Parts: sequence; C-alpha cells; structure tokens
Amino acid sequence: MDSGLRDKVVLVTGASGGIGSAVARLVAQEGARLVLHGHKNAAQLAKLKAELGVETYTHLADLTVEEEVEGLFEAAVGHFGQLDVVVANAGIWPKEDVPIHRMSLERWERTLATDLTSVFLCARAFFRVLDRLRPESAALVLVGSTAAVFGEEGHADYAAAKAAMTYGLTRTLKNEIVRIVPRGRVNAVCPGWTWTPMSEEGLRDPDLVRRVLTTRALRRVARPEEVAQAIVFLASERLAGHVSGEILTVAGGMEGRLLHHPAEVDPTQA
Repeated sequence: MDSGLRDKVVLVTGASGGIGSAVARLVAQEGARLVLHGHKNAAQLAKLKAELGVETYTHLADLTVEEEVEGLFEAAVGHFGQLDVVVANAGIWPKEDVPIHRMSLERWERTLATDLTSVFLCARAFFRVLDRLRPESAALVLVGSTAAVFGEEGHADYAAAKAAMTYGLTRTLKNEIVRIVPRGRVNAVCPGWTWTPMSEEGLRDPDLVRRVLTTRALRRVARPEEVAQAIVFLASERLAGHVSGEILTVAGGMEGRLLHHPAEVDPTQA
C-alpha cells in the first residue's frame, strides 16, 4: 500500500516486542524514517535496525521516568529535526492471574505506571514537540487491548490502565491535538490475543486457546503483522486522514460471550 509515510519520522515505543517490531518493519517498507524505543533490550533493537534498510535511530528509556521520556523525544527531534507520528505501543501484561481482593498495591501501581502513566508522558512530550515545531499534520496511535473493551478477570490493573488510555486519552487528545496541529489525529488500536513473545507461553496451552477462540468469530489468534497493518492505516494521513478519536479492535470479531462450543475449536489451527 502507498500510505504516504515516505520520509516521515515515526517513533515506535516498545519496538523490540512482537507488535512493535512488526510496526517498525511495515513502516520501513513504506519508506519512513524510524525512531525505535526500547527499555533494556539494546541488542534486539540493534538487530531490528540492521534489517530495516531505512534511516533509523535507537534509544533506550524507562518510560515511567519523566526525564527519560523527555530525553527520548528531544533526542529524536535532535536527530531528525521533525517527528510526525508516534505509536505508543510499550507496555506490560502481568502473567499471574490475581483477583482484585488479592492484588497488591505494588502490582497495581506498577502496571498503571507502565501502561498508563508512560503513555501520558509520551503524549505530553509529543504534543510539546508539536507545539514547538507547528507542523500541518501529525498522528498519535495508542495501542490498547481488548481488556479495555471487555475487561479481563484476574487482571483488573491491566484492564483499568488500558481502558483509561484507550477511551479517556484517545477521545480527549483528539480534541487537544488540533489546537496545535490543524490536521492532527489521535486514534487507538485494541488487539486481542496475538502471537507475540509476551503471549506465546500462554498460547501453547490448548485449553487456553480454546477458551480464547470460543469468544470470536474468526477462530484463530492474530499475527503481529495484522495488528501492525491497522496501526499503519491509522498513522497514515493519506489512508485515514478523516479518522480521529476512533478505537479499532483487531481481535477476529471478539465478543464478550461464547460464539463457539469448545469442541468446535481446534487449537492446533490457532
């Protein structure tokens, strides 16, 4: 597809992960220049940079730390002189199922800091860059989760953080960005279960796969590239120039109810 992203500068947070690296590869294919953010995995970022074939800058930062977020955005602009798109993809999903009456305050605060406060800090830093540079167009794409839409038992911390980001920030910031950038847009993508390193262990469990797939029309799990395509669509002014404040669920027609009997699902075809 011709997204019109050629020569744009796109910053992807959490670029060493499954969805983040898929976004980086697809954006590179579109001819954009890239800022790849990671927290600790410098080797993975370097490997990804080597395969992209476009001008790429990598930067490590803890996105829960205000000064490190500011440093990331200043370094990105210092390197390229502009910043057109930010994909706020970084986050965590605590593996252990913990009902809220047993959840520690430490876990709650850590998840909200990583999955919500970090997005606030990145959005704020991006908007400050836009206020200084005053481009005609810009895009912010937030990566949420179906947990924001349907909730997720045993993960109230994650669901709350993603819901606040997806609904609260997306629908507020789409109004704020146009006060700075005439054609600025803010949208969100909510992936369901996706084959990534973060989810792979769980998805090796056939019983879990059955439970996951009985709630969706398409009886398979998404691939990172499918989520990346939705993100690039929303990032592109050419493809989605009149789309803002929208929440695009990429989850195979998932609903909050059973659509298939477990016996109808073949976990080996997921």
